[in-house]
Formats: sequence, C-alpha cells, structure tokens
Amino acid sequence: MTSIHAQRRARLAAQLGPGGIAIVPTAPVQARNRDSDFPYRHDSYFHYLTGFTEPGAWLVLRADGHATLLCQPKDLEREIWDGYRLGPEAAVAALGVDEAHSSAEIDARLPRLLENTGTVWFPFATHAGLAARVEAWLAPVRARARQGVLCPAVQQDLCTLLDEMRLVKDAHEQDTIRRAGAISARGHIRAMQRSARMLHAGEDVREYHLEAELLHAFREAGSQFPAYTSIVAAGANACVLHYRADAAPVRAGELVLIDAACELDGYASDITRTFPADGRFTGPQRALYELVLASQRAAIAATHAGARFDDPHDAAVAVLAQGMLDLGLLDGSKVGSAQDVIEKRAYFPFYMHRTSHWMGMDVHDCGSYVEPGEAGQTSEAQDPVTGQTVTRRPSRILQPGMVLTLEPGIYVRPAEGVPEPFHHIGIRIEDDAIVTGSGCELVTRGVPVEPDEIEALMRD
Repeated sequence: MTSIHAQRRARLAAQLGPGGIAIVPTAPVQARNRDSDFPYRHDSYFHYLTGFTEPGAWLVLRADGHATLLCQPKDLEREIWDGYRLGPEAAVAALGVDEAHSSAEIDARLPRLLENTGTVWFPFATHAGLAARVEAWLAPVRARARQGVLCPAVQQDLCTLLDEMRLVKDAHEQDTIRRAGAISARGHIRAMQRSARMLHAGEDVREYHLEAELLHAFREAGSQFPAYTSIVAAGANACVLHYRADAAPVRAGELVLIDAACELDGYASDITRTFPADGRFTGPQRALYELVLASQRAAIAATHAGARFDDPHDAAVAVLAQGMLDLGLLDGSKVGSAQDVIEKRAYFPFYMHRTSHWMGMDVHDCGSYVEPGEAGQTSEAQDPVTGQTVTRRPSRILQPGMVLTLEPGIYVRPAEGVPEPFHHIGIRIEDDAIVTGSGCELVTRGVPVEPDEIEALMRD
C-alpha cells in the first residue's frame, strides 16, 4: 500500500510546477456532545496520498517529490485513553515519506518549508480556517524578504489537481469498491428477507429492524462505517428522498425503499433497492417498478467509455417520460408527447433528481462533471420548471475506470389527476458502475433487481 500512495504523491508533485508546494491536512475530530466524539473519519484527499488514518496530521509535498508528514507525537498517557499512535519516529518507514515531525511543531516548521517556493497549493473551501492559517504561515516568510527569502506569490486550489487524479480509479481502488459493493448487497438481502420473515410470522416490523440487518452485515464483513446515513423508508416515506431509517411500521402490501451501503478501507458503495414488504408486488407497484427498472436498463446501456456523463440520465428520462404517459401519471392531452414531457420537464413532479453521481472515496465523489477541454463552450436556456436562465456546458466524456451510480426513480404523491392506485409509491433502483471500454461493470448486483427474483429471494 505504501508504494501506491508514494506513486500518487509523485504524480501530484509533478503537477505542482517549479517551486510548487502542497499542504494537505486530514480531517479534525468532531465532538458529538459534551464528552463524546463522532467516530473519526479521515479526510479523503489526505488518505488518498498517505493511507494514514490518524487525526491531527498534515502532509507537505514539494514539487521535487519530497514528502514531509506532521503527525501526533507518541504520548503513552493519551494512548491509554485514545489508542495507539504511530508517531513521527515510525512514520517514515511505515508511510514511505521522507521525513516526519510532531504536528505540535507545525506553526514553527511551515514558514520554513514555504520559504523560497513559488506557488502554495492547498484544498480551497474544504477545511474551515485553513486559508487563514496559510496566510499566518506566510507572514513570517514575507518578514524575511530583506534577508533574500522569497515568499510564494501564488495560491492555488489543490482540489483541481487531486479531483482529476481521483476521478479515474486504479485497479486497487476498483477492487476495493467491488468488495464494498458485495458487502452492501448482502446487507440488502438480509433486510429483504427479515422483512418478509417477520411479517409472515405476524410480528411488528419497524424500519429500524431492517436498518439493524444492514449495519450487522456491514460490520460483520469488516466494513468500518456506513458510507452514508441509511435510508430505510416504508410506504409513503419512500417519497421523501433523504428520509432516514426511523420507527415507522413496515406493513404488508406496501413497498420499502432502502438506500444504504458500506464504506470499506476508505471507499464507498451506494445501493438502492425497493421491494414489497411481505415479498409480493401488487399490480400497480409492479407496473411502476418495471418502468423504473426499464429506465435503469437504458441508463446502463448508455454508460460506456466515450459516452457523456449526461447520457445515462437522458436515456433514463426518455423511458420514464413515455412510461408516465402510458400509465396515466401524465395526461398526454395536457402535456403532449414524450418529447414534450422531456422538453418541458413535465416529469419533474415524479422524478426530480439526477440519474448519476461520481462515487469513490466519497459517496458523492469529487471530479468535474464538465469536460475540461470544452468548459468554454456555453449555451443559455430557460429552465421550464423554475423559469431561471441556466448556463450549460458539455458534460464529461466517460473514461475507463470512472465510477458512477445509475439510480433512476419515481415518487408518486397524491395530487389531482394522479391515479389513486399509485399514490404514496416511491421507487428507486441504484447500482454502482465502473466504466469500461465496451460498457460498464455493475459491481452491486449481488442483490437482485428483477421483480420475480426479489419475490423468490423473499420467499426463501
């Protein structure tokens, strides 16, 4: 692992320019309440370059590739309370950096490291107060100007470099994401089967019962955290996009939408499945489910190297628009053809989010959604829903190794003209796709999506 992080540091250093220097902090510890902290999670940029998971650490990287780590010093008393610390003495060999020092020395060491450099790079707008600290470190450098010391004249956003590096996943990253997806799929299977089992036994089922199955599967397989707060939404709750698992009852005859997945070794997965609580779809439920599944198939077919990031979304929307007309969710005499539905965004009351986002170390991973070489090619249009003028740019061209989600959905709230059998039904189907030269690899299909297969799984 050390060699992977050293290779990444070398790639980054080569992009810093003559006299460039980069400063990368990890995430701080966050207090949960008076005497308890949230479980610690490192900063993704920092971990990408170091593999180091302790708090209170900094990486300083020069354009010549020289890497300095500042980390918590050894402190036997604090280690009794908070756990083992690697310490600067062991960090050089363990992490493959060139030198390491105590983070307590950072305010004394950073001005010296910044002397006679041309550009200082650090991640903008990601760490509160970081820009002010950089300015404070530059002040004593400027004060030594009469001694011939040069102060960096340029500050650059390090995210612009690291986002591009992280956007295409290497073989190690892809393998970790595959393993995370497999663990998450097992959690979904457990939740589906427990729902059916408890309802068939006449037991009271709550959303938190199903969340417990997810968390059990994640941790049992070695995942460190959920990748995000689990959504377990029974019945009408599925029409709330960011609903979280609570105490609502899970009832036979209703659907359950679960959007939940684990993080493994610093990499996320992201799965959504919608299933009948008791294991059997009703007619209206199956009709809407098959529409969403067809839209996902269209999105999958549109996902391959050379396609645009927007292509899967456009493909999914085309299927959903026609399906909404066919099922009577939209009245063709009022909204027109499927093409009219798309152009007017008449589907928006039932489908209001995008089909994809990048995924990697963060569940909504970094990386521009605009093709860099075409960012200057702009056009303006009026949004038919908001009436606002929006500026559009060509979306990203997909490359092998990029990872994105494919997650169309449909959410039906009671409204005038909406057929009552569809009221309170919310459906989303989400998988994680690694882009390949010929298509994409779905790494989360360890849990089924076909309605017959879901029913068979829940019968078992």
